[in-house]
Order: sequence, then structure tokens, then C-alpha cells
Amino acid sequence: MLVIKGVIKAIPHTPAVPWGLHSLFSRNISSSSKLWVTNHSPPVNVDAKRALQTSERRRGTFTDRSQFKYARRLVVKLGSAVITREDEHGLALGRLASIVEQVAECHVEGRECIMVTSGAVAFGKQKLTQELLMSLSMRETLSPKDHTRADANTLLEPRAAAAVGQSGLMSLYDAMFAQYGVKIAQVLVTKPDFYNEDTRRHLFSTLSELISLNIVPIINTNDAVSPPPVAPQDLQKGGKKTISIKDNDSLAAMLAAEVQADLLILMSDVDGIYTAPPWQEGARFIHTYTSDMHDIVQFGKKSKVGTGGMDSKVEAATWALERGVSVVICNGNQEKAIKTIISGRKLGTFFTESSTAGSAPVEVLAENARHGSRTLQALSPGDRASCIFTLADLLTSRQSDILAANAKDLSEAAKSGLAKPLQSRLSLTPAKLKSLATGLRQIAESSHTNVGRVLRRTKIADGLELSQVTVPIGVLLVIFESRPDCLPQVAALALSSGNGLLLKGGKEASHSNRALMEVVKEALATVGAENAISLVSTREEISDLLSLESHIDLIIPRGSSELVRSIQEQAQHIPVLGHAEGICHVYIDNQADLDKALKIVRDAKCDYPSACNAMETLLIHSDLVQNGFFHTVCDMLKKEGVTVYAGPELSKMLTFGPPPAKSLKTEYGSLECAIEVVKGVEEAVDHIAKYGSGHTEVIITENKNTAQLFQRDVDSACVFHNASSRFADGFRFGLGAEVGISTARIHARGPVGVEGLLTTKWVLNGDGHAAADFAEGGPSTYMHESLPL
Repeated sequence: MLVIKGVIKAIPHTPAVPWGLHSLFSRNISSSSKLWVTNHSPPVNVDAKRALQTSERRRGTFTDRSQFKYARRLVVKLGSAVITREDEHGLALGRLASIVEQVAECHVEGRECIMVTSGAVAFGKQKLTQELLMSLSMRETLSPKDHTRADANTLLEPRAAAAVGQSGLMSLYDAMFAQYGVKIAQVLVTKPDFYNEDTRRHLFSTLSELISLNIVPIINTNDAVSPPPVAPQDLQKGGKKTISIKDNDSLAAMLAAEVQADLLILMSDVDGIYTAPPWQEGARFIHTYTSDMHDIVQFGKKSKVGTGGMDSKVEAATWALERGVSVVICNGNQEKAIKTIISGRKLGTFFTESSTAGSAPVEVLAENARHGSRTLQALSPGDRASCIFTLADLLTSRQSDILAANAKDLSEAAKSGLAKPLQSRLSLTPAKLKSLATGLRQIAESSHTNVGRVLRRTKIADGLELSQVTVPIGVLLVIFESRPDCLPQVAALALSSGNGLLLKGGKEASHSNRALMEVVKEALATVGAENAISLVSTREEISDLLSLESHIDLIIPRGSSELVRSIQEQAQHIPVLGHAEGICHVYIDNQADLDKALKIVRDAKCDYPSACNAMETLLIHSDLVQNGFFHTVCDMLKKEGVTVYAGPELSKMLTFGPPPAKSLKTEYGSLECAIEVVKGVEEAVDHIAKYGSGHTEVIITENKNTAQLFQRDVDSACVFHNASSRFADGFRFGLGAEVGISTARIHARGPVGVEGLLTTKWVLNGDGHAAADFAEGGPSTYMHESLPL
């Protein structure tokens, strides 16, 4: 419990947080008072403790956006352009109400919120304009000229407008926050308050008291009496220069640093920091800003309603960051901006230390991948093949390092309780690495005929020849869970097809992915294309990656059905290649060889039950239930440790039997499966059409006509006869590897190898030809003759 001048405040339970955030619950309540912490132990003087915490506070700043959810103390600055109407007379009430709602929600969640607000002058102008209107003569009032708007700026003195607007602004805030049961307090400040030791101490003592009483302080400069800005050279405190307070940005930065806020949100009317004024051509948005970027940024003009431009915001943000406060500059006009930022989404510009930024922003990695793709395309087929051969060799020579990294992931996965199917997919073995290397060598061999292959030649007319040739898609984003073995596979396929590649793996495979990425980078270095493939190791939310439609051309998700379905739903502007579920069926016909059937069913279900091509539903002809084969197959599955569930039709036929299946549209991904009874191949086809996911289906029969009917009528990516569903794999198909399995009906369906990562372009060669020459009565006519390749 915290005992604060007679006020008892419980310390809320909080999850594990980055170093430095624990001090939020043990910082002093005022700079002059004593705070004692009691926990059935002798009292500790927190004033003495705070000096140590403050000296080390910089280590506690956030290094990526995912940590914002741990922010407990927030300072939110509302710029004039955010809460002022376009005509500068009055407030944008809808926008302000949305911001108040978000701050109130943060407060109710247990966060400590402080607001720094503008708007008093605009609110005062609105009131005084009405007074001016009342004082006009009848002749002036009826004049078509709007005197209240045309003359207000010359008639209204800003300090007078501020004096009138301050009380109204706070009344408005009070009414809005009251809707959420939140108490507020107004704190009017002037610049000298921060440079006079007595007023400074009282100011922050007041703020600490308000926070301890669960009240949201709303701070505004007292523009009615505010003196001219203090010269920067005069701003000295304790031998250290402080920030010059010349606008609400610098005021918010000063407050955030003094109260040891975790996060400062500067809300403006622009999205954040650009490399140049955003209206200029070529201006690029900066999602993550570090101090070493200052030289590449050109600042634009100030807002017409605010006193601070973007340069002052960057100065204030950088100053606060140096004092242990994380900062985001964002557009306050965007819906739910505060909640979006706290959730970790990529909104606005995040200020972080260059030494702790982790890795390059994902936009930079994507742009590098674009340039890297051009480098790969320019290579000879032999160079691309050589690079893949090198990667295959490195998988073998670096096996011990890769397996050691994988062992760390497996150990952490076991401790965290990761699901068994995911642990199985996570595991790497010498056999897997050997198989990977073999597949990569197959890809390398095929690399000589991939990019630039002529698919069609047409003679349009004499001297006018058209060719269709294969080209890379561009930049791929592959998102995968658990399976680190897909990293070198996909990298090899991207190399072979000349595509740039971004890889986003799950945190459960972080050690393995980094080890594998090191060998990929080493192989790329042999052809001068190190940046063509990158591992996105920052904690970007997947939804943020899916917004990079200007950088990414195709998304390929590999993982759970929940992951794939989520990506398919969120990726509105980028094509997605993949499958959400692998509900694979095996149908045993009444004319099947039952020994073959047992062998195929065992392999399809038990060889690798967590694979997407494993059998999930076994369909049995009703004749096989009557002759006892059903019991034989159940006994076999039971010996293999498979849990069996009965479909509705099977349950009707049995007095005692397996428990009923909750759904026949289930991907178990483990040693479980459903069994259902059908009366023939037509019912089997109908069942698959109703419950299947379009992945892989198998028929076991000795009747070729029945098999042909099944393979013709089943609409899935892979349809097999007398072979296990486990053959639905890029390596087993001879593709070398697969980037994924597609159940879509686009150019790539089933296991997707190199060809699925290529598109085409049309190349036309002429000799001064014009379309008008082929008009009726013109000198030229179309021939459209097919030419040999």
C-alpha cells in the first residue's frame, strides 16, 4: 500500500514490464514531501530511492511500439489545429469529444493521464465575436459583408480572447469528462513558472497531488497574462540547460520529463514526420525517427492556428526522449489515435534512440527488398543457382549452430506451454536439414530456366513481333509460425525467381530464424544482394505490415488457420496466396484393396499429423462397416495413438462407438480424426464439397472409372488416387520446395514452387509501326501467327 499524506492508494497488479517502468509505482508524490512505502517491512525513504531511479531512467524508454501497452503515465498534448475549427472561431467539438473519450478510457484502465491543451483563444474568439455582433448597428448587421468574420482578427486581442475562453474551455472539458465519471482540474501556467524554483516546486507538487487523487490535470498556458518568451541563454537550472518553452510542444515536453511520464503523445494536424514537407513530391513518411535522422528532414511552415511548427515538435520530442520519455507525434484528426498508439499499432512517428532501435524500419527493409529484386533479376541464371547451392551447403556446414539455436527455441516453447503440434513444427533435426539441402539443390538446378523464359511468341504483322516472358512478382511478404525450416526454403524460391523477400517469423522460433537468416545473408553476399531478403525482427503488428501496399506485392501466410484467415481478412489492398485450413479427406471405396487402404490411412494421419496435408476426415463406404473393416481401421488408428470421432451417419449405425465429432469441418493438426460413412463415391464428393477446404483429397479404389469420377468432380487443389495425402508437398512434387499451398483459384494452386512466384510481361518489337496503320483501308493488316519458342 502507498501511504500519501493520509491518502491510501492500492498498487494495482501489473504484468512484467521493461526495466524502468516499475518506478512508476514508487516515484515521489511531490518534490518536497516524503513518501514512505510499507509492505510489512521497515519504511523506506523513497526520496533517497528516487535519485537512483532518475539517474538510470533513460534505460527504461520504450524501444518498440509493442511496449506502449505498459505505459502507465501519459502526457497528451492537443495542438490548436487539432481542436480548433477550420475558420479558427470555436472548437471542433466532435474531434475533441473523441479525444476526451480516449483519455477517459485510459484513465479508467488505471493509467495516469495529463493533458496539455490549446483552444482557449479560439473559444474566446467565438464568444467575443457574438458580442461584436450584438454591438453592431442595424445597418451593419444587415450588410451582406460578414463583419464578425472579416474584422474579428483585427478587432479581437488574443489575450482578451484567451481570458474569455479559458473558463468556457474548462467547463466544456468538465462536462465531457463527467460523462465517464472522471474528475478534472485546470492548471494555468506561465513560462516563468518553470524557471522560478518556488513556483516550479509548487507546480509539480500540485500535479502529483492531483494524480494521487485520481484526477486528470488539464494544463494550459495562461495566455491572458503570458509574457514574451524567455531567451534560451537564460534558461539555466542546476547548471543544466532546459528546453526553451515557446509553445505547447515544448511545454508538454518539459512536463513529461518532470513527471517522469512513460509516453508523450503530441497531437497535430499532420500524420507525423516526413523527409520533406508532405505536400512536396517525393516526401517520405518516417514511422520511426532517431536523432541521427535530423539532417535528412526538411521542415515545412507552421500551422496557421498554432504557434509551433514541425521543427519545434521534433525539438521537443528529441529533448523529452533524452530525458527518458518515449514520444509519438501523430495526427489528432485520425480516429482513435491515442488508443491505436497504445495498442502498439504503427500510427504517427515514434521517437526512439538509434542505439536501441533494434533493426531498420520495415519500410526500409521493404525498399531494400525492391532494389534487391532488381539486383537478382540482373544476375545471370548461373549466379542465382550458385547462390542457392551455397545456401544448401551452408545448411550442412552450419548444422551444429542451427540446431543449437533451435534447441533454445524448443526449451523456451516447452516452458511456455506451446501447443504440441506447434512444438512439432518448430523442431529441426539433422534429417530435416539434410532434406532441406537436397530440396534447395533441386531449386538451384531449375534456376537456369525460370526468369526470362519465353512462354509465347506471336507475329502480329510483318516486322512486329510479340513475346510473353516470365518475370518476378516483385517483393514478397511471407508470414509463418513455428516452422523455421520454411525460411531457407522460401529464401531459395525467392532467389530462384528473382523476388525480393521479407520474412516475418513467430517469436517461438526467434533463435532458429536468426541462425538460418545468417546463412541466407552469407549466401546472398556471394552475389552482392545482401538486402534482397530480410527477416523482420521488430515487433511490428502484422496489421501494420499489411498496410505497406506500396512496398509489398504478394503476401503468403504459413501457419494456423486463425493466422491465415486473419491475414486474408486484413490484407485489403495486397493479394494473399495461401490456404486457411487443411481439412483433407481420404475416401475408402467398397472396391478398395484394404491392405493398401490401411497403409495409406496410417501414413496420411500418422506420418506427420500436424502438417496441413495430413488426413483429418476418413470417409468409408457403408459396405465396409458391414463387413467389419471399420473395426480393423479403428484398431490400427488406436494402436497409433489416434483419437477417433464419429460422424452423424456413423453414430446412427453403431450402438457403441467413438464419441461424436463436434464438427466435420475441423482441422485437428494432431493425432485425432473423424470417421464418417457414405453410400458411394457421389456422396463422398458431396461430403467433401460441403466440409472440405479445397486442399487435398484421396480416393482408395481398384475401380479406375470410380477414381476418374472422383478426380474429375472433387474441386480441390490436389486429388489423389491410391496415394497418401502427404504427397501434397512441393519437395515431393519435384518443385524443390514450396512457398506454401494455395487453395485459391488463381494462377498458383496446390504446392507453390518457383512458377507460382513468377508473373509475365509482354515484350513487343516493331519498326515504326502505328496502330492507325491497321485501321480499315490502312496499309497494314494483322497476321497473329504463332511462332516457335
